[in-house]
Amino acid sequence: MPEKIDFSKVRFLICDPNALSLTMLNDILSMLGATYIRKVNDFEKAMNVLKEGNIDIVITEHDLPAEGGIALVDYIRNDPSSRNRLLPVILLTARSEEQYVVEARDHGVNEFVAKPYTVDSLYKRLSMVIAYPRPFVSAPGYFGPDRRRKQMPFNGNERRGVDPNARPS
Repeated sequence: MPEKIDFSKVRFLICDPNALSLTMLNDILSMLGATYIRKVNDFEKAMNVLKEGNIDIVITEHDLPAEGGIALVDYIRNDPSSRNRLLPVILLTARSEEQYVVEARDHGVNEFVAKPYTVDSLYKRLSMVIAYPRPFVSAPGYFGPDRRRKQMPFNGNERRGVDPNARPS
């Protein structure tokens, strides 16, 4: 895994309606060295913090009251008033079935952590968004981190309608 990260320089927004989960995540981030942690328990409060614009990483629950965690990601990635469309977002949720993972990926979540989680699994995801961020993609219907984790050579038929070997006319 990556070198040691100085979490005291990272400003976190954590969003979870469950007070115990919120406290536990706060304590873990503090143990890792984080000193700036904003805690909220619903969508509206999260929006208010994001509009201030002083957050480096968002960690949110899927089931956030009012609009939900995915709506929060949609705001960050697509709303013209979003202060940082590239803001790393980690979805930390008990909803770990494939449909929720795919939904999170397709809405631009950087990383997904299933509850119950370990400090190590959270640290690995935090390390990925800080030390090894994926490039962002802007395409019709999607803005967010590249959904491919590995860059692999491709030897099949081009499905995107553009032949990379074609010569310009």
